[in-house]
Amino acid sequence: MHINPYLFILARTPHHIVWNFFNHTQYELDAHYSERLTQLISCPELFNKHNPIDQAFLTASIMTHEPIPSPEWGWDDLSKIFHIGTKNLPQEHVPEDANEWATQYLAHCSDVLSTPAPPPHRIDPHNGHMVALPACAPAKVLKGSLATALLSRKTSRSFTGQSLSLSQLSTLLYLSLGYLNERKGDTHLSIPRGMEARRSSPSGGGLNACEGYVYVRNVKGLKPGVYAYSSELHALSLVNTLPEEPLGQLLCGQHFINPLPVGLFITSRFDKLWWKYEHSRAYRMAYVEVGHISQTFQLVATQLGLDTWLTGALTDDRVEALLGLKDSPEQPLFFVGCGQGDGQVQCPELMALIKHKEVVV
Repeated sequence: MHINPYLFILARTPHHIVWNFFNHTQYELDAHYSERLTQLISCPELFNKHNPIDQAFLTASIMTHEPIPSPEWGWDDLSKIFHIGTKNLPQEHVPEDANEWATQYLAHCSDVLSTPAPPPHRIDPHNGHMVALPACAPAKVLKGSLATALLSRKTSRSFTGQSLSLSQLSTLLYLSLGYLNERKGDTHLSIPRGMEARRSSPSGGGLNACEGYVYVRNVKGLKPGVYAYSSELHALSLVNTLPEEPLGQLLCGQHFINPLPVGLFITSRFDKLWWKYEHSRAYRMAYVEVGHISQTFQLVATQLGLDTWLTGALTDDRVEALLGLKDSPEQPLFFVGCGQGDGQVQCPELMALIKHKEVVV
């Protein structure tokens, strides 16, 4: 007999939860079942077909007659569990044609809209301390073609710290995260009331689940600090002063980025995703949406003549505290920044080591 290799065990008093993350089944085990499973994990040969607990394990595919092949996986077990555990989510009925899909999807959306929507962004529109950003006119501000921006964009790691203008920051935020005024009339019968807002990047389910927090170190006309951006109001609200520790300390020790004048922490509102998609696969979509917004930010910055840098290496606990998101269903996932630099792919410190190594060799 063999133990199923796709089992994940959770300790949830008073039970152990055994989750088969391959076929999305879960079982609660009491103390007797848990003790017996421990014995069988240590020695599967102890399986007794006359033992009702053992037979229950066999029926539930916790144990199997034949070994179940498991694919080679170069990463850690947690990444394997996440990837396989969010594959092939079960459906009661897979639509056979577009008519069936439309019927199912409309029923799902109606069910979702019958429940209370997640609360709006934390920014209070009546906050007297909000900073209104200059209006953005993309056609007048951005020069050149999309092809030029795509060919010119590259990751840089050497910045001067030279300030940005408030107008540049306004353009970056509006075209990356803002609810576009140019699309306010872009209504459609299929768009539910209250979900008409549109950004430049696509969003799963039209939920606009991402938010932005601006790390301002050097912007003309704006006090240094960390600001929450309102996509609807195109305005900033101060949520924290700049920490005493440098930016690199928040980004897993990447201190070459400390001179960066402006950065954007991109978060995901998991509560928005849960509201419409009550399954773990939606977690994948959080990162997909963050990626869309990050690329848009970089292309806009490149078109403004700025160098860009990005990272997913966050010192999460510190960033959450800085943004006021500790134990919140909104979580930071990514960081992207821009400023004036010399366009070097690597920082001077690393290049010095590389050159020294070449000389030694």
